Amino acid sequence: MSSNPLAPKPRSIGSRRTISIVASLYNEELVNSLLNSTIEELRRIMPTITVPVYRVPGAFEIPVCAKHLIENNPNDALIALGVIIKGETDHADLVGTTVTTSLQNLALANNVPIIHEVLLTENREQAIERCQGDKNRGKEAARSAVTMAELFSSMNAIKDRKKSNSNG
Repeated sequence: MSSNPLAPKPRSIGSRRTISIVASLYNEELVNSLLNSTIEELRRIMPTITVPVYRVPGAFEIPVCAKHLIENNPNDALIALGVIIKGETDHADLVGTTVTTSLQNLALANNVPIIHEVLLTENREQAIERCQGDKNRGKEAARSAVTMAELFSSMNAIKDRKKSNSNG
């Protein structure tokens, strides 16, 4: 078992940001632990943040909801939360691969950071380790989302300055 350290906590940021969360209702108890941890960490880092939460039936529905949000709502970043536990068939792998590919393609096509915390685990014990307690991936998702939102904001500010300098 690898012991990846938690991403460093970004400095506390006062700017107004919107980071939407799309979370699966499947494996609800586990996903709720991720969701609560994510929201708590986002609010610790950015007290003025707006965090709309959208619940979908399962992990497979996360990308289409994320696409709708990107097309219809301003977001500085999105966070995808879900738990897929492998069973006796390939279904979990197929869903996990499809969700991962769809989220990455969506992020690249729209230039919006999407933080992927749709966990694909071998068993329930692994899922519990990653959703509750010290290894809760919700904190990591929040920190990554804030870091990416701030990075994109900085890059856009540089681009805007260059544009205004070339026009004036």
